[in-house]
Amino acid sequence: EEKTSLLLAFQDCSPGDSPPGTPPASPLSSAWHMFPEEDSDSPQFRRRAHTFSHPPSSTKRKLHLQDGRTHGVRSPLLRQSSSEQCSDGEGRRRTSSTCSNESLNFGGTPVTPRRISWRQRIFLRVASPLNKSPSAMQQQDGLDSNELLPLSPLAPTMEEEPLVIFMSGADDTEMVEERKKSEQLRSLWRKAIHQQILLLRMEKENQKLEASRDELQSRKVKLDYEEVGVCQKEILITWDKKLLNYRAKIRCDMEDIYTCLKEGVPKSRRGEIWQFLALQYRLRHRLPNKQQPPDTSYKELLKQLTAQQHAILVDLGRTFPTHPYFSAQLGAGQLSLFNLLKAYSLLDKEVGYCQGISFVAGVLLLHMSEEQAFEMLKFLMYDLGFRKQYRPDMVSLQIQMYQLSRLLHDYHRELYNHLEENEISPSLYAAPWFLTLFASQFPLGFVARVFDIIFLQGTEVIFKVALSLLSSQEALIMECENFENIVEFLKTTLPDMNTSEMEKIITQVFEMDISKQLHAYEVEYHVLQDELQESSYACEDSEPLEKLERANSYLKRQNMDLLEKLQIAHAKIQNLESNVENLLTRETKMKTLIRTLEQEKMAYQKTVEQIRKLVPADALANCESLLRDLNCSPNNKAKTGNKP
Repeated sequence: EEKTSLLLAFQDCSPGDSPPGTPPASPLSSAWHMFPEEDSDSPQFRRRAHTFSHPPSSTKRKLHLQDGRTHGVRSPLLRQSSSEQCSDGEGRRRTSSTCSNESLNFGGTPVTPRRISWRQRIFLRVASPLNKSPSAMQQQDGLDSNELLPLSPLAPTMEEEPLVIFMSGADDTEMVEERKKSEQLRSLWRKAIHQQILLLRMEKENQKLEASRDELQSRKVKLDYEEVGVCQKEILITWDKKLLNYRAKIRCDMEDIYTCLKEGVPKSRRGEIWQFLALQYRLRHRLPNKQQPPDTSYKELLKQLTAQQHAILVDLGRTFPTHPYFSAQLGAGQLSLFNLLKAYSLLDKEVGYCQGISFVAGVLLLHMSEEQAFEMLKFLMYDLGFRKQYRPDMVSLQIQMYQLSRLLHDYHRELYNHLEENEISPSLYAAPWFLTLFASQFPLGFVARVFDIIFLQGTEVIFKVALSLLSSQEALIMECENFENIVEFLKTTLPDMNTSEMEKIITQVFEMDISKQLHAYEVEYHVLQDELQESSYACEDSEPLEKLERANSYLKRQNMDLLEKLQIAHAKIQNLESNVENLLTRETKMKTLIRTLEQEKMAYQKTVEQIRKLVPADALANCESLLRDLNCSPNNKAKTGNKP
């Protein structure tokens, strides 16, 4: 009977027939529905864990043990064979061994192994026995898929309840999720901190970029002028090499510098080249200690006050009024110019401030910063000797006018005679050229080229440029017949030249050499001055001349006295203004003090009223008597007597 029942069971589970009905749903099977299933189509799959506390990943499909069809009641033969199983998984092993032994027919011939049904395959992949060792599991993984497997779909008996196992698995998943959340939060914090650091770095870089943009924009505005001559790329490379020597403070060959300067100077590097030329001059010519400027820094000078402040402020609007850097009233250009002129007026007390210095300082500011321009202004004034022509006595300017007249007399006699016939002295047209270094009347491109040569050759460049200008326009000047036409031509028409004419004048300046003549003319001027003084002393009959000289000296003294008085008046005005400011500040402080005292008085009055409300009338009378006694004491009388 047992064999027949087993045979019927084998026939019932054959591949051709439908598998047996699924048992009714249990808590364990309902828990199985929540766990995902591995893909049945894949040839290699991993077995499920031994317990329900380690469910597979949630990305796979969920397990459904029930079929779509209506399930019938379990067959009696299968129920009978499954009822013979033992506890703790022994029945499963017995069933598998029985099935393997019964694979032979009654005659002893082996029966071909049957294929497993799809429901058994799903069941065996999901419900693995708990008491199996990992080595046995690995051996079972190595079996062939066609091997005969147990028929019973019942789950193994478990020591714990399924709900408890499921809840413990849920707790483990919650702990894993909490760990993941904490790690995610840490990673998010790290990302946020890293992003904040990146943002701060980007803000700093943006600030640097904005500052560089502002600097480039201001530099573009400063260099807004038409350059005279074109600087080739080869010359630019040569200047870059020269500037490396400037940073290293190395002497360079003057002939090489002369040829490079003659070829041209790039507008963008002009300020650095001027500083390079100044350094080369200082390396070769050391200024005596008596002639050196005071060792006071630019920042310290800006903190002081100058007596020339009013004159400087008046001339700010007159200095390069059409240039965009200086055109804005009290803009960046005018403020820088004011600081520079103020610092130099405090540094050089003898010269102070003169109108022509503002144009020289303005040209320097267009090509470099304030401190660099201050150093270059000191170089021009002290090292090259331009400060002599800005002294109050103007003796050096008179010598320069004499030298220019002598140059015209020796090299351009007809032009000299024409100007003398119309009584036009060099001081009428050439004084602004010398005091402003041609910056007040001529285009900035031409003025910049003149500055290039001045930093190399010094003061004689002004004579060369003036002589070249007059000689180039000699024919047109000779056509002017009267005083007004000649002066108008020299002040308006002569500066209005085209670029080619300016280039010709610059080339002529490089080719000229008049240093010996200038020195001879200066000596000649001093000799003539001495002769005139001696002749004036020798002539006793020259009473009218003496009277005129006395009157002239008297007027000069009066003029000097008036200037001193004016300076004293300016100083007094500044002191009075400072006193007024101090008084205003004291007044505001006193007003605030009075307000605080009034507030304290009101508070004290309120407290006294509150105390009177709280203290009885008898106590108040006693207090008033005590106060009277205190007021009648000799010390209080003395105090009250001292009061006005």
